[in-house]
Amino acid sequence: MQERSLAPPSVTSVGQDESIGRIAIRNDHVLRNNSPVLQQNGLPPLVSALKASAEQNVASFHFPGHNRGRAAPASLTRLIGTRPFVHDLPELPELDNLFCPQGPILEAQTEAAKLFGSSQTWFLVGGTTCGIQAAIMATCSPGEFLILPRNSHISAISALVLSGAVPKYIVPDYENDWDIAGGVTPLQVLKAIQELEMEGKKAAAVFITSPTYHALQQGADLTVQSTHKVLCSLTQSSMLHMSGNIVDKEKISRCLQTLQSTSPSYLLLASLDAARAQLSESPDVVFNQAMALAYEAKCTLKRIPGISVLENSSFPTFPAIDPLRLTVGFWKVGLSGYEADEILYGDYGVVCELVGNKSITYAFNLGTCRDHVQRLLSGIKHLAATYVTIQQPEERVLTVHAPFDDKITSLIPRDAFFASKRKVTIEESIGEISGELICPYPPGIPVLIPGEVITKKAVDYLFHVRSKGGDITGASDPLLSSIVVCNV
Repeated sequence: MQERSLAPPSVTSVGQDESIGRIAIRNDHVLRNNSPVLQQNGLPPLVSALKASAEQNVASFHFPGHNRGRAAPASLTRLIGTRPFVHDLPELPELDNLFCPQGPILEAQTEAAKLFGSSQTWFLVGGTTCGIQAAIMATCSPGEFLILPRNSHISAISALVLSGAVPKYIVPDYENDWDIAGGVTPLQVLKAIQELEMEGKKAAAVFITSPTYHALQQGADLTVQSTHKVLCSLTQSSMLHMSGNIVDKEKISRCLQTLQSTSPSYLLLASLDAARAQLSESPDVVFNQAMALAYEAKCTLKRIPGISVLENSSFPTFPAIDPLRLTVGFWKVGLSGYEADEILYGDYGVVCELVGNKSITYAFNLGTCRDHVQRLLSGIKHLAATYVTIQQPEERVLTVHAPFDDKITSLIPRDAFFASKRKVTIEESIGEISGELICPYPPGIPVLIPGEVITKKAVDYLFHVRSKGGDITGASDPLLSSIVVCNV
């Protein structure tokens, strides 16, 4: 599975979205210059249909209960007005059906497929999570093997529980200075495939997380795109793209119908159509300003004493780093990413995308403005000047490998999820089989996955993250004094 992003093929990489697929090489364009399909009112098809339906003078005897905004809660209308409620409509005949599209939803999805170079596109209202789950469920039956990086997002692990697939993990490169795991290489994927073949087994699919623009161009069969992250659709809205005909599209549709709400939000669906239309107006240049601002910020930060900036040299086996992601390290001024973020947010009003143990990642997008970039740079300059003079860098504990590189899987995630369990102290948990999915969040990369043998290194890493101000999710005991293990 390869991740997709949303910019033109002429640029190296933008955005991270999860996807699924077999490894192959194709020569195709991810984005194509197609004139946007607009209705007579100049709006994209689904946006136009929603507008027309909301403007009808009708007596409404249907859900939702706010009745086209007439009974919308005052506390929320004072904040956002009534127009979102007026357009919050159910699956009326003129608005089409997400699970059997024949009208404006079908037209909107078809235009998205043309733009991104896919053979078919599905709109998602359950975020990229439901797209990943559907992609894995559609390609992996119970007992079949899925090759995936060990630092995959939590949604891929939940898909293993839902599908009953058996994980074949790839341990990615790990950069200790940054406490960041990188991507996986084609050679690592090939090695995993060969290891399974030597055991008389075969991989059903490969799941890869990648910020590259060329996921479909490089042969991914399924690509799940977090449209709301880099483009301008509403939060929780994503797309799933299919290339070729290896995967059964009817099975994809059945999986999505199983996973998605039967009452999809037309505000989310229309926002996907609108975001597609926005991008199609100028796909070759739409990200230029955002990338220029990110580049200028990176150059400025590199000149600040005590501040580190993530660059290609940190991961020499990978050709590029997403130009719209700026990852800044603070360990040379004696601060963790969590501590630096608390200062930058509290004192300068800078809100980041991702906080890590040693770094912070800032996402640049189509709405990023120069004033906000200057606020970010000013805050980091003052932070560095303050702490580099009063606080020496802490003595770093060197760990040669990632905190999950020595894991042993005793049960597949699905079996561990449904196994009987008990709670033990943290000291007693070493050597037991984890019954919980425990991970620092963000970024949502599990340190312990149900079915894995608990190691001292994993436990120590979780305590280290918590001591630096990080949040640990998934644990029944948030203080980590106990862990749920499987009765096996």
